[in-house]
Amino acid sequence: MLAFSQTIKQDTLRRIQQIQVITIVWMSIEAVVSLCAAWQARSPALLAFGGDSAVELLSAIVVLWRFRSGLVQPRAERTASRIAGILLFALVVCLSVVSALSLLGHNEPTTSYLGIAILIVAAVLMPWLATEKRKLSAASGSSALRADAVQSGLCAYLSLIALIGLVVNAVWHFSWADPIAALAVIPLLLWEGKEAIRGRACRCD
Repeated sequence: MLAFSQTIKQDTLRRIQQIQVITIVWMSIEAVVSLCAAWQARSPALLAFGGDSAVELLSAIVVLWRFRSGLVQPRAERTASRIAGILLFALVVCLSVVSALSLLGHNEPTTSYLGIAILIVAAVLMPWLATEKRKLSAASGSSALRADAVQSGLCAYLSLIALIGLVVNAVWHFSWADPIAALAVIPLLLWEGKEAIRGRACRCD
């Protein structure tokens, strides 16, 4: 782990800020579009995805604030990391509630082509953002950025799950497919949320 007192290289700091700005802009679009589509189609999968987008938007804002200067300050680092971890736990609650409601038959989702379109774009963009954030986390020693990278990776995973769920429901009307798949990511969310609250930085390459 890099020392908290270490000054981050200017090119790394600039790259982190650029990536976070891209994340904030895209997550704002993603959250609004997916939540509107979820409302129109009564889709629990899109609602879960939109909730994830909103959580990641907050996390990206927190991490951008944390990198407003080139110095890694212990208190700011711990606070940002813990907030990111709490947001991961909030996502677990969102996924659990939405999936349970779907499995209990309280929602009858309809086909949403707008939702399918936003999910396809997210499935392409989010893996790239997650990879860049993991690299920058290793370079900066930031556990907050590490947690944010996890959320970007999970967003990509959830976009694929939701996309499969929407397509399966549209073709075969198996509405239970996407909440079952969404529940599978909860153990990973809990683990990474715990690691973020502990303040463990990324050691990946």
